[in-house]
Amino acid sequence: MAHARDLLRLARPLDWLKGFFVLMPLPFAMASGAHLDPLPFTLGLVGFSLLSSAVYVFNDLRDVEFDRMHPDKRERPLAARRVTPRLAGLECALLLGLGLALVSASARIAALEISLVYLGLNALYSMGGKHVPMLDVFLLAAGFVLRVLLGCALIGAAPSNWLLLCSSALALLLALAKRRADLVQGLGPGHRPSLEGYSQEFLDQAMAVMAAMAILAYALYAMDSQVLRPGREFAGVPLVIFGVLEVLRVARIEAPRGFQISRFMRSPTLGLCMVGWLLATLWSLGTL
Repeated sequence: MAHARDLLRLARPLDWLKGFFVLMPLPFAMASGAHLDPLPFTLGLVGFSLLSSAVYVFNDLRDVEFDRMHPDKRERPLAARRVTPRLAGLECALLLGLGLALVSASARIAALEISLVYLGLNALYSMGGKHVPMLDVFLLAAGFVLRVLLGCALIGAAPSNWLLLCSSALALLLALAKRRADLVQGLGPGHRPSLEGYSQEFLDQAMAVMAAMAILAYALYAMDSQVLRPGREFAGVPLVIFGVLEVLRVARIEAPRGFQISRFMRSPTLGLCMVGWLLATLWSLGTL
């Protein structure tokens, strides 16, 4: 049983909460006339989640020696030697094969293409991109933006440029906050070589820029959207501002305790904010 728990932990199923980015465009796209077919959508979402788990396992295999120097990551199954590299490799291959099979079964060619791009970018990240300042942040952020595109692809809707700009800025904010936490925790180039190219001051400034861009892009999207009802279009904006400021608060105040994106996505405060945003958006669309 301990082995099974370690294999499950290695796949990081709680990180599937990042699939919220897949759901972001759905209310707007469906209000524009897009059709949600539950079976293909579920197949694509679950398949992509399995692919993300395969990526996590592969990254842990590549990073095992670095993880042993990290105060938290050294407890991961591979770093703690509770799972052998061979067994982790088999798990990675199984997750990869099953994930691609499910995405293919969704019969959405664009979803499969996005999944392959996701795997390619993460391979670049794991094989050395993570060690290059700024490239590592952009590669991390790309995973979130691809989830937004996946949501659009699974329902056959064209993504909004404003929504893509907003999600890109939010994704970069999360990635920058992760790097800032590494610096605050005292990690250095010995653990992650890209940290040599960052300073806390630079990351604080970059995070402020991305936070402002995310809020502004969403506000402009609300103004420009043709599906939001007049007089209700700004209902979700306060929730977006709250969520973005919560990211900044956690990054600045709680960073010494570590800023794990998956842990942040499980935050009760952020969870309530997401529910509030969804309800406000549905009201803005006239479906509530």
